[in-house]
Amino acid sequence: MTSAIPVGDAHPYLRAANAGVRHHTRALTTRAQTTPTPADRVHLDVLHAHLTALHQLLDHLTETTRPPHPAAGRHLATAHTRLWQSAAAVHDAFHLLPAVHETTTDTECHPERLPEGPPVLTICQRHLAAGHIVRRKTTPSDLNTPLHGHTTICSQ
Repeated sequence: MTSAIPVGDAHPYLRAANAGVRHHTRALTTRAQTTPTPADRVHLDVLHAHLTALHQLLDHLTETTRPPHPAAGRHLATAHTRLWQSAAAVHDAFHLLPAVHETTTDTECHPERLPEGPPVLTICQRHLAAGHIVRRKTTPSDLNTPLHGHTTICSQ
């Protein structure tokens, strides 16, 4: 999907992140045709990190867009909420997957000894930090509102 707006070099890191997600999706689609593999915790952890980073970016864009352009700000606020719901669903799925502990030798990496804690805690710490932003700016009824009934500007 290409944008009609000329991109230039204004957002190279965001374009690189998009390219990485597209590449990963193509790789998964190709691999699924030969040997389908379910998502694992590492995969969902990285996806959750991506979603929470997008959530922070959207939070900033919403705050800076809302005063001069209230209607656009409301749409960005809705996207902010939906992105949080996606991150929360990925976080929940992460905890429903079985943990894999495959340490065979004593010289291997021990993530449970990392200063930030084991990866299972890293996703929770990230999720709690993002949740703090959400609870400051969003009501519980907004978080539980389904997407149905949301109107869009474009009719494609």
